[in-house]
Amino acid sequence: KHNVFKAFSVKETSNAVDAELCIGIGCVEVILLCFAALKELDRHLKKEKIKIEYMLKAGSANIVWSIISTPSGLETWFADQVNAQNKIFTFKWGKAETREAEVINCRTNHFIRFHWLDDEEPKSYFELRIIYSELTEDLMLEVTDWAVPNEIDDLKDLWDSDIEKLKRISGL
Repeated sequence: KHNVFKAFSVKETSNAVDAELCIGIGCVEVILLCFAALKELDRHLKKEKIKIEYMLKAGSANIVWSIISTPSGLETWFADQVNAQNKIFTFKWGKAETREAEVINCRTNHFIRFHWLDDEEPKSYFELRIIYSELTEDLMLEVTDWAVPNEIDDLKDLWDSDIEKLKRISGL
């Protein structure tokens, strides 16, 4: 393995910085090593739990349950194609991306919790929970997910987009 920090000697000349390789590997290789090091660092960052609540228009919790827990419901807003066999759901987006998740906990008409099978963090999951307030008669969908700190904003944006699609398609 090359030590990336020893790979360059930097000389400042006028207003430009010239970097020259000291160990005989090319710039592309150094960049690839940097990306690999960053990816490895991301892999070891501890994931944080995030919760996002979305207000839904008045509707039936049974309808929301069907949309968040069945392959046909999830296909309307979450993925292009969803198949389920026993507790394993297969999600497909476009022609290239496929991921599998196991249902690790579920309470009918309340919540469903999935764990991505390719996630190396055993305690991480994503959960879709229906919350009904008897006092206000409001129906909310609470999303719980896990992400490394530098991906939290992107994950929230993704959920915002997905839930907006759910609301638009279902009328909720």
